[in-house]
Amino acid sequence: MLLTRHAAPALTVPLIGGGSVTLAEAKPEQFTIVVFYRGKHCPLCKKYLQEIDALVGEAKSAGFDVIAVSMDSQERAEASTAEWGIENLRMGYQMDEATARSFGLYISSARAGSTEPARFSEPGLAVVDAENVVFFAQVQSAPFTRPPFADLIGGLKFVVANNYPARGDLSVAA
Repeated sequence: MLLTRHAAPALTVPLIGGGSVTLAEAKPEQFTIVVFYRGKHCPLCKKYLQEIDALVGEAKSAGFDVIAVSMDSQERAEASTAEWGIENLRMGYQMDEATARSFGLYISSARAGSTEPARFSEPGLAVVDAENVVFFAQVQSAPFTRPPFADLIGGLKFVVANNYPARGDLSVAA
């Protein structure tokens, strides 16, 4: 379980177009939003990442960096980025299973006859502050019902404007 008000797990992934991102080294004005997606095989991921791609500018102007991350290979991640028309969203790939598990993500295996990779993570979100501390976390065991990204941006704007604290920090008994 990913705990709020605790350091985020280590995450370093290569980026489509070159370079890489290391979450612990990110220095967002307010938050880094990490969107974990299933991969190229997922039509719901396509729709969700296209929605996010259209809102990256609004997120940036509010002080939020956004990155999408999957366990897909470079080839699959490049293909989905191109085929889905992703232009603004930074796309990370080759997240290993151990890293996915450290974020509390569910792991699935390919269904017989599908185009799914042998193993992949199910969706999730992690919102991490400039000190690499988890502010918000959400994971799913299936691809359905992801939070509208505009609502997430609006909620995080409220957080910043009202100095609203991270919640859920008592989820694990001390």
